[in-house]
Amino acid sequence: MAKHWADFQYEIYLNGMTGAVPRLPTDLTRLEELTERRLGPGPVGYVSGGAGDGSTVRANRAALARHRIVPRMLRDVGERDLAVEVLGRSLPAPLALAPVGVLSIMHPDAEPAAARAAAAQGVPFILSSASSTPLERVAEAMGDAERWFQLYWGRDREVTRSFLQRARANGFSVLVVTLDTPLLSWRPRDLDQAYLPFLNGVGTANYFTDPAFLAGLAKPVHEDPNAAVLHFLGLFGDPSHTWPDLAFLREHWDGPIVLKGVLHPDDARLAADAGMDGVVVSNHGGRQVAGSVAAADALPRVVEAAGDRLTVLFDSGVRTGDDVFKALALGARAVLLGRPYVYGLGLDGQAGVDHVIRALLAEFDLTLALSGHATPATVTATDLVEEPA
Repeated sequence: MAKHWADFQYEIYLNGMTGAVPRLPTDLTRLEELTERRLGPGPVGYVSGGAGDGSTVRANRAALARHRIVPRMLRDVGERDLAVEVLGRSLPAPLALAPVGVLSIMHPDAEPAAARAAAAQGVPFILSSASSTPLERVAEAMGDAERWFQLYWGRDREVTRSFLQRARANGFSVLVVTLDTPLLSWRPRDLDQAYLPFLNGVGTANYFTDPAFLAGLAKPVHEDPNAAVLHFLGLFGDPSHTWPDLAFLREHWDGPIVLKGVLHPDDARLAADAGMDGVVVSNHGGRQVAGSVAAADALPRVVEAAGDRLTVLFDSGVRTGDDVFKALALGARAVLLGRPYVYGLGLDGQAGVDHVIRALLAEFDLTLALSGHATPATVTATDLVEEPA
């Protein structure tokens, strides 16, 4: 019998009989406000802020809100199974934790805490190459659990090659290549605080432990940390990459490769032509291009262009279980969850991430059932109507 994620609600109610209530809100949209009150403006702004005036962050939420679910009645939803197959991997639900860097600014347990929570629930954890913790330590924290590696594709091919070798050697099974960040965008919340964690050596752990990166330094990191940071900044992004350059990644990675940041259908076609396995429809949570198309608005056209040649995943704006339902109805195979789990980490460490995963999937399970579905496979665009913008 498949796990009913919705049972989390009864666990909460039963605990309430002893006077216990959840440490964190079960309405995950409240987490941002709570984090704003408890954490410093620099870390909070770095996580929650967006490009420019934040219009794309708002557009992501508005686009999901415009789509309304049309529930169906008298369908047998007594036994449900949220399991899906994504990129050849069997997942207990259509969810993975999105790659988010520099997690130590939110909680000292950083990436290992989030990774352990994901592993406990069977949800893939996607480790950012800009993590606060070397990938080897994150892999150790996860045991045999499903983990993917996100690459910020920089200027130094030897460092890229080394990252891919290390990730594969440590059990990371899928490569997620972020395309939308060859440069950092204009981010007023960070600029107003003059806050960039990398300048303090935060988010550089994979680089500062990498033999190819270290070979490019005149002195060891501990002898001249400023020089190491400057070297990192010089190779972190590369705005000169073009589609033919993907051949290098394909040559050095023998598992699935997913391109993150695709919003235009023609880019999905180019990804398929380049031999990629999937795309993530994403605008980096609104952090890169102010005024960008909302990710949910871009999703159907990318799905149509991808056809059966690519697995389409989705992120940017997901906060609730009904958001997951809507993304699947619009054609995504699974969603990546970002900011909410980071807020959970900041507020309550590993337990906070665990709460966020379980709450989101409980709400999705109930939304699925109450809309007349026993499995994500039967959710389609006919389950939605779109309100006028």
